[in-house]
Parts: sequence; C-alpha cells; structure tokens
Amino acid sequence: MTAAVEALDVRFSFGSTPALRDATVAVEAGEILAVMGPSGSGKSTLLHCLAGILVPDGGEIRVAGRRTDDLPEAERSALRRDRFGFVFQFGQLVPELTAEENVALPLLLAGVRRREALVRARGWFERLDLGGLEQRRSGELSGGQAQRVALARGMVAEPEVLFADEPTGALDSLTGEHVMDMLVGTARERGTTVVLVTHEARVAAYADREVVVRDGRVVSLTPAAGRP
Repeated sequence: MTAAVEALDVRFSFGSTPALRDATVAVEAGEILAVMGPSGSGKSTLLHCLAGILVPDGGEIRVAGRRTDDLPEAERSALRRDRFGFVFQFGQLVPELTAEENVALPLLLAGVRRREALVRARGWFERLDLGGLEQRRSGELSGGQAQRVALARGMVAEPEVLFADEPTGALDSLTGEHVMDMLVGTARERGTTVVLVTHEARVAAYADREVVVRDGRVVSLTPAAGRP
C-alpha cells in the first residue's frame, strides 16, 4: 500500500543542533495521525519536512510514492498550494482581509477567479458554524472563530493532506474540542489525510493512530492500517 505521505530516515539539524535523527513515519490515505512529543522533540520539524516547508539534510520525503524532498522550491511550493492544506496554532489569518477573503486565499493563489473563489469560500461558513461572520476581520473574531476560519482556509481547496500544527494550542479546552470536532468531522467527510501535531493527549485521542517523537526519532505506538 502506498502511503499518502511518508518520511524515510529523515535527518534535519538547526545549525549544530539535531532536530530529527533518522525519523521514519508513514501516513495512509484517509488516516488521521497524531504526532506527539514534548516541546523541542522535533514533532513540528517533522511536519514541516513532510509538508515540504523544510528540506531534510538526509533521508527522503515521499507523497503518494513520489519523492518530493529533491524537487526544486517552485515545485514544492506548487505541491503545498495544490495538494496540501495547513492549520497552524495561531490561525495566521491575514489581518487586512475579511474572513471570507482569508478562506478564499488558497483558491486565489491557485488561479481561481475571485468571484468563484469567494462563492466556494462562503460555503464553508454555515458548515463550520460561522454564518454571518464572512465580512469580519481577524481582530473581530474570537479565538475559536478565527481557528475555524483557518480550518476552512485549509480545507477549501480540497487538499489530499491537511497538516495541523497545534491547532488548539491557543484555545481553551471547550473551544479546542469544538475546533477538533469540526476538523475531524470535515476530514472524515472528505476522506482527507490529516497529520496532527499536538502535545495534548485529549487532542491526540481524536486521531486513528498516534506516534511519539523523542529526541528526533519516531516511535510508533500502534501500526498503520494494512502494515505489520
């Protein structure tokens, strides 16, 4: 079975400080994988390598069986734009844009006409309980609302893989659960593969499987479906 995305013996250092040491992990299509570990363990670095944001010093990154770490930056950028979605801890909405413009942004960057992009973006607001907030800017949204807008932005282009880095880290527990319910429900509905970085067990419990990054190495807690 070909994994949706995988790292094979990946090594990465920040200067002389190793962040990943022969890290290996495979995420199956449609699987929700939680990547756990304490602060500084390398879990976010692993996500950034899988997503093509960082280029590993050694090893391989593969997407649907195709090696991607050796691609030119322009091709990796296109991969992130066309096949991946992202949700980060603080949402990272563009403050000058309205909520609906933020959601439409990946479509606009992909060349979709503005009118069509906004129509597709608006369809997410009722789905994620955001109706009536389309014209608000990030400073006019609560933390939970902003993070759901970020989730809509991550999903609007129907990505194959959604990378979520501590998506509830800046939220209270109740709001975090609401965001995770939305994230997981949307991913299940669309068959989206999710790589979820978190240090919280209650967030990891939403995933199909958990791995732990310790000292830059990946320890699998349970095997992937279809793998020994």
